[in-house]
Amino acid sequence: MSENVGILESNSFSMKNIGELDPSMQELVRRRSVLGPCYRLFYQRPLHLVRGVGSHVFDADGTDYLDAYNNIPSVGHCNQRVVDAVTHQMSTLNTHTRYVHENILDYAEDLLSTMPDELDNIMFMCSGSEANDLAVRLAQFISGGEGIIVTKEAYHGNTALISGLSPSIGPNVPMSPTMRMIPTPDTYRLETGDIGGWMCDRISEQISDMRRHGIKFAGVLFDGIFSSDGVFPDDAGFLKPVVDLVHREGGLYIADEVQPGFCRTGDAFWGFQRHGIVPDMVTMGKPMANGIPCSGMAVKHQIIDEYARLYPYFNTFAGSPVAMAAAQATLAELREKNLLQHAHDTGAHLKQAIVEASAASGRIGDVRGAGFFIGAEVVVPGATRPDRLTAVKLVELMREHHVLVSLCGPFGNVLKVRPPLVFSEDDVDIFANALERSLNEL
Repeated sequence: MSENVGILESNSFSMKNIGELDPSMQELVRRRSVLGPCYRLFYQRPLHLVRGVGSHVFDADGTDYLDAYNNIPSVGHCNQRVVDAVTHQMSTLNTHTRYVHENILDYAEDLLSTMPDELDNIMFMCSGSEANDLAVRLAQFISGGEGIIVTKEAYHGNTALISGLSPSIGPNVPMSPTMRMIPTPDTYRLETGDIGGWMCDRISEQISDMRRHGIKFAGVLFDGIFSSDGVFPDDAGFLKPVVDLVHREGGLYIADEVQPGFCRTGDAFWGFQRHGIVPDMVTMGKPMANGIPCSGMAVKHQIIDEYARLYPYFNTFAGSPVAMAAAQATLAELREKNLLQHAHDTGAHLKQAIVEASAASGRIGDVRGAGFFIGAEVVVPGATRPDRLTAVKLVELMREHHVLVSLCGPFGNVLKVRPPLVFSEDDVDIFANALERSLNEL
């Protein structure tokens, strides 16, 4: 194990430690200089992954790692149905949405059937960033305002517009002057049994502040499981009063389903359905096509009809027959393998296994989540105080025990457990064993 585990404050690789790597890895890392300095590598000893199957990935030496973090291949790495669908369509035709093609129509109708009737139109993009970008533009156009409210640790994408609404990117990224933030709905530390009411109070404060500064409120953009904030699913239903408030104030509610959507929570196909709400727009991406770039925005037709009177929208690679084939195959796998129920049942076992494996250490203060989206709060034993350095150590130790996880939250101390939806009971045992061993080694 690297001597730097526990010394560095990040799970990203630092070039100053390149001398600790074996010669072949040193060569690969040095060659990455051609990519420029902005990219980051996971882990203080980088991984060279060459193959994946289901919920497991393999490095160049053949070492098997349990992937408990990657939500993009939601129906499993190298899922055969998706591979076959993409291969067939790529060998037939791949073009854009300015021609008629059955794939996009079949998939659009099929996907909309999973949503409330009010959300009756859908448009396609390539990334969640693009989907959120268009949704915010629509909210601003329909409301006549510019002010968007997000949470303090939100991540919604990296376009110029959306990076200004993504405070978790970092303190050096400028935020939009018309945006406002509410604090993280930290159910672990907030002393309230009414998270919905607490959020409404915070939103009302920010709307009032906008008005004082001559900014008209346009809406809110929330990921309903508050992924980057530290994973706070709370009890289903707490977002209902938030939507009602937003509408009373003349704004629109955008549900960012890039992370909680597509059966991830185990309670409903979409995260917002856990709360009994109907958003004005729903954005999606990441797991939508199991690794093929594909995203979308479902919207009430009244909203997009107004926008389309003045503005067209075209995205060259979005909605292509290949992307739609991958997305349709992914949707078929979710249904036929009943992965919603699987996420509910096995996710509950995973959550309980984390509780039991960590009980003796006293270092995990809270385990929360829904389905296969779990946050485990690393704290100073006997307190609720976040312990980032220990969390960094823990992620590195889990990697040494061949389990991949990451961190999130405003203090960077929350284990983010978000595996492919095909995570099995055997995988739960592997995860729990690695966690218990890692905690003991701390």
